[in-house]
Amino acid sequence: MKRRDFLAATAILSLFATSPANAAKKTTTKTTVKKPAPKSSARRTASTKNVGKKPTVREVVPASQVEPQAETRNVISLPDEPLAKWRTYDIRSTINLNRVSGKARLWLPLAQYKDTFWERSLGHNWQGNFESAGIYRDPVAEMEVFYADWAEGVDNPQLQIVSQVATQDRHFDITRRGAIAERTEVLRRCLQSTDLIPLDGIVRRTAERAIGRVKDPLAQGKAIYEWVVENTSYDPLIKGVGNSNIASMLESGYLNGKSADIALLFVGLCRSLGIPARPVYGLRIDSSRLFGSLGAIGNLSTEQHCRAEFYTPGYGWIPVDPADVLKAIREERLGSGDPKLNVLKKLLFGFWEMNWISFNAAQDANLRGSSGKLLPFLVYPEVETKDGRFDSLDSNRLSYTVTASRIDG
Repeated sequence: MKRRDFLAATAILSLFATSPANAAKKTTTKTTVKKPAPKSSARRTASTKNVGKKPTVREVVPASQVEPQAETRNVISLPDEPLAKWRTYDIRSTINLNRVSGKARLWLPLAQYKDTFWERSLGHNWQGNFESAGIYRDPVAEMEVFYADWAEGVDNPQLQIVSQVATQDRHFDITRRGAIAERTEVLRRCLQSTDLIPLDGIVRRTAERAIGRVKDPLAQGKAIYEWVVENTSYDPLIKGVGNSNIASMLESGYLNGKSADIALLFVGLCRSLGIPARPVYGLRIDSSRLFGSLGAIGNLSTEQHCRAEFYTPGYGWIPVDPADVLKAIREERLGSGDPKLNVLKKLLFGFWEMNWISFNAAQDANLRGSSGKLLPFLVYPEVETKDGRFDSLDSNRLSYTVTASRIDG
C-alpha cells in the first residue's frame, strides 16, 4: 500500500463510525482561550526547563477578525499518522467440563508470547480444582499453551484463567524498508504443504492465473489478496472458523467459507508460488471502528477469527485480512460500488485493527502429553480423557465463556 493511499484510508476511517459528537466538533469557529492541560508526570518534567523565565504573553485575536479555515483532506494533503495508542485488556476465560469419567487434561491457546509492535502478552494467573496446571511453549510452532490436569474422581472440573494483553493497530507502509530478515527455518515452514494446504495441481494453476505476469513478490501477494476477495464469499453457517482443504474448495467451485477457509486459501496460493505465508489464529476482543460485524463484545467464546501474513524481503511480514472484507460485504450489505467497500479492500491489505489478539500460526499442532492425532490448528480449548478427545464445540461436554475488559481507562 502506498503511503498516501494508507493515509487516505486512515482519514476515511471516520466514515465508518461517524457520530453527532464528532460532527459538532467541526462546526465551531469561535476563538477561545485554551484551558491549561491537566498536569501529568510528562508535563511536570518538561516544565522544569522554564523555571525562572517570564511567562509568554499571547495576544487574543477577536473572533470577528479570524478567517474560517476550510478543512482540506485529500491524498496529497493529509495529517500525519496518529501516534501509537496501546490498549490493555484483561481476558477472562472460564471452563467447566461435563460428564467426565477418569482423568482429564485441558489445553488452551494463549496470546502470542513474543512481543511485537502491535501486541504484548503481559502475564497470566489462574485458579480451579485441577491437580496441576502450568504453561509451556512450543518453539517450533511458536505458540504458548496453558494446560491443566484433573485427577480421577473430581466432580465438575473447572478452571478460570485471566490473561493481560496490550494491543495497538498494525500498519504496513510500503515506503519503509529495512525490516529484520526472518529466520530461514521459519520461512521454510511457511512454504510447506499441509493436509489442508496442498500446493500443486489446481492450487498452483489458480495462483498463476491470479498474478498474471506480475513478478514482484509484494505485487504478487496483493494480486492474490484481490483475487481471493473477488472470487470467494463469507459463509456464516459453517461450523467454527472453517476447516476446508483448499484444493477441494477450488475443484468444487464452491469458494465459500469462514475466516480460516479464506485465510488458508490465500496462504496456499502464496506458498504455491514460493511466497512464504501463514495463517494467524486469534480471538476478537472488542468492538470495531470499521463495522459492527467486525467487532465483538460480551461472551467471546465463539469469536475466534483467522487472519494471514505473507513475507517479502525488505518489508518482512505483511498483514492481510481478506475474510473480514467478505464478512463486511455480507453482514453490512455492501454493494460493489459502495465507496466504503473500496476503502475497506485497500485498508485490509496491510492493516490489522487490533480489537483482536493473535494466538499462534501453528498448523498440524502437536499437543504436549496428548495421545491423539495432530490438530490442523489450535484456536479452541481442547480436552482429552481416557475416552478420547472432546469436540471443542460441544457445549454439552465443555462449557466455555470468555470476556474482555479494558483496564487502561
